[in-house]
Amino acid sequence: MITYSVEHAAELLQHDQVLAYPTEAVWGLGCDPMNQQAFQKILALKQRPIEKGVILLASDVEQVEALLSPLDQARQQEIIASWHNRQAHERGLTWLLPNQTAIPEWITGQHPRVAVRVTNHPLCQQLCRAFGSFIVSTSANPAGLDPACNLEQAQAYFADQLDYLDGELGQSPLPSRIIDAVTGQIIRD
Repeated sequence: MITYSVEHAAELLQHDQVLAYPTEAVWGLGCDPMNQQAFQKILALKQRPIEKGVILLASDVEQVEALLSPLDQARQQEIIASWHNRQAHERGLTWLLPNQTAIPEWITGQHPRVAVRVTNHPLCQQLCRAFGSFIVSTSANPAGLDPACNLEQAQAYFADQLDYLDGELGQSPLPSRIIDAVTGQIIRD
């Protein structure tokens, strides 16, 4: 089913559904990160091993404050600034943060940290706010294929196996860069 309503899409997530939606650079697949059954559906759709982990997408820093708290103040400010000072056409930044909260292992995979991005994409912000928390964000594609860049491509990959929130794709030319917040190492450039 296709919806144009962010509120309806958030209700779908609250009812254990998987949703395809446009992000900053590509279409993503999302679900409630605390719902293992919905998350397992994403892994099956993508044919992705659980060990790889996924990104959590948030609308604002308040949704991820608990994940930032183990870091020193200077690093916290650097991360927050990287999210707040980004223009719509610039590539997003995903940070690997210490997982000292209740983020399940199925989200982090084999990694000791959790990947988090505060989005500046208006539709994604609205979706996270309507859902009331961060959501899973992984590219909408089966393993080995290019990420979907529009609704039609997402539907070609997944047909009626999930729901779709239609909207405009962001202006970022590439998927987010991933940086380890503890070491500063660039994981995906």
